[in-house]
Amino acid sequence: MCSNKTFPPRFPNSCGNWQWASWRRMLRVRCLRGGSRGAEAAHLIGAMLGRALTGWVHKAFQSSASSAAAAAQPALTDDDSANEPDRQKCPVCSYNEWDSLEEVIVGRAENASVPPFTVEVKANTYEKYWPFYQKYGGQPFPQEHVEKAVAEIEEMCNILRQEGVTVRRPEPIDWSFQYRTPDFASTGMYAAMPRDILLVVGNEIIEAPMAWRARFFEYRAYRPLIKEYFQKGAKWTTAPKPTMADELYDQDYPIRTVEDRHKLAALGKFVTTEFEPCFDAADFIRAGRDIFVQRSQVTNYMGIEWMRRHLAPAYKVHVISFKDPNPMHIDATFNIIGPGLVLSNPDRPCRQIEMFEKAGWTVVKPPTPLIPDDHPLWMSSKWLSMNVLMLDEKRVMVDANETSIQKMFERLGIKPIKVNIRHANSLGGGFHCWTTDVRRRGTLQSYFN
Repeated sequence: MCSNKTFPPRFPNSCGNWQWASWRRMLRVRCLRGGSRGAEAAHLIGAMLGRALTGWVHKAFQSSASSAAAAAQPALTDDDSANEPDRQKCPVCSYNEWDSLEEVIVGRAENASVPPFTVEVKANTYEKYWPFYQKYGGQPFPQEHVEKAVAEIEEMCNILRQEGVTVRRPEPIDWSFQYRTPDFASTGMYAAMPRDILLVVGNEIIEAPMAWRARFFEYRAYRPLIKEYFQKGAKWTTAPKPTMADELYDQDYPIRTVEDRHKLAALGKFVTTEFEPCFDAADFIRAGRDIFVQRSQVTNYMGIEWMRRHLAPAYKVHVISFKDPNPMHIDATFNIIGPGLVLSNPDRPCRQIEMFEKAGWTVVKPPTPLIPDDHPLWMSSKWLSMNVLMLDEKRVMVDANETSIQKMFERLGIKPIKVNIRHANSLGGGFHCWTTDVRRRGTLQSYFN
């Protein structure tokens, strides 16, 4: 039996003599029969043999070196190493907001904590709720309210499963602990809104860097899921994590009234500066090869430029803006619900709406929300009524209390899947915010020119 253990290999050896002699006889025959062409062929084959032999020696050397290195280290466990990805069965693939939904991440309200009342939180919340943040910042949200929100989201998950959707959840984490970096100290917030932190583009999961200090470590709740998706073939990208030093924020951001906010937003002035890239994933919304984004209180131009370069040339990132006194997350202002079909908030008109109309898109203005004035919306506006989740082009998950928008969808030929998440709304999001779609059945296409 021929052994392969000798290094370096000896040619010819007891096994190799016969093989080498056979090759030589074959080459002589080819050369004699083929004339000059036979000589060229022989030369070519000889060169190929030389390269193959060199490659074999190189690989043998690498293998020996790797074996020696491995022998000096403890063996890796299954938990320490990524499995070889099966690209044919990658569970991550989503190009838009409306293709048939197959798998989704739904957030958790458990252990939700009120963020400390820092300058970036103040700039993103309405004045009527400032006393709430001043009183409860760094403490848990009211327990009774959170328990109701938890029950609502559990029911939402059950309904998604009944509609044929696989539901995944982030890890429950205690967000009340205080952490410190070289630049700031804070407590955490929650893992309720995966749309804020995770953007799926094709088979890639992008972790947003975020802009609130209370959300600096929010990614930790999603890491077990993301590692699993990565091991099964998904791409995994983490955007540059900002330091969130004082220079990232305008410490003297002049907020006194809603009118102040309108004026500042119209002038392009926001609480976040251009000190370093920052963005929340929820400021981006996808339509195949075209992705739309707004500059907001949590997403700066450096963050947008990072995404533009990262996604080019396969995707084009378009910056759009709105008459919005408190721009933060695009999906309660401009929510794309089908190919060339968009919900556009009538209270926050899009300044570039003509380019969508010229491209042949249908722009629908949703009706006024029905949520009562006394319902607490600590971190959002009433327009969560349009923050819907498309299960496919003909099914939409919508608030059970919002009968006006349900009728609007029915007129569009879209069936409302009614779910009540009013208490969950108080934590800052509707159905789109509470979810990140991991897999939709569809292909990459262009819908905007």
